[in-house]
Amino acid sequence: MGAALVTPYALTVDAGVRDLRAADHLLHRMAAGLALPEGTFGCTHLVRGDRPRVAVSLSLPSRPLLDATRERLAGAGYGAVSPGLPDAVGRAVLYPGAPALTGTMTVAELVARSAIDRVTVLGTPDPPDPETRMVTRDHVRPQWQRDELVLAATPALGGTLVPFEDPDPTPCCADH
Repeated sequence: MGAALVTPYALTVDAGVRDLRAADHLLHRMAAGLALPEGTFGCTHLVRGDRPRVAVSLSLPSRPLLDATRERLAGAGYGAVSPGLPDAVGRAVLYPGAPALTGTMTVAELVARSAIDRVTVLGTPDPPDPETRMVTRDHVRPQWQRDELVLAATPALGGTLVPFEDPDPTPCCADH
């Protein structure tokens, strides 16, 4: 699949969501309910200020698709819809190839099957060997960095890598 296509056809939905997990679910509900087309990117964005929350954005492959999606969103009650992106560093939940990133695969396969441009390993300056095995945990959330979709990974058992973001994080202060 290769490099991600950055598009100017974007809109933001602010539904007042307070956490990433709820924003992920919102994006998946929107994708199913609106029958979003192939090539759509759905991202989460942290909104700071008086009312911290997580907004979601949709980037679509064309102006007609954007206009049609904006109309459907307005009538569906997902929240406030505005044009453009809230920032340039969204965390991608919906992107081309995302459903195929399950199980274990090599870094090269992960990049070839999806819109992810590259993989980085936290704490190392060099990119991972393309043949390094990636255990996806069925939860791959790359982030936009300088117009590239980049997946941060961490070393795991047996010389494998896992995406940095844990699919089932322990809530803060869970043990006290």
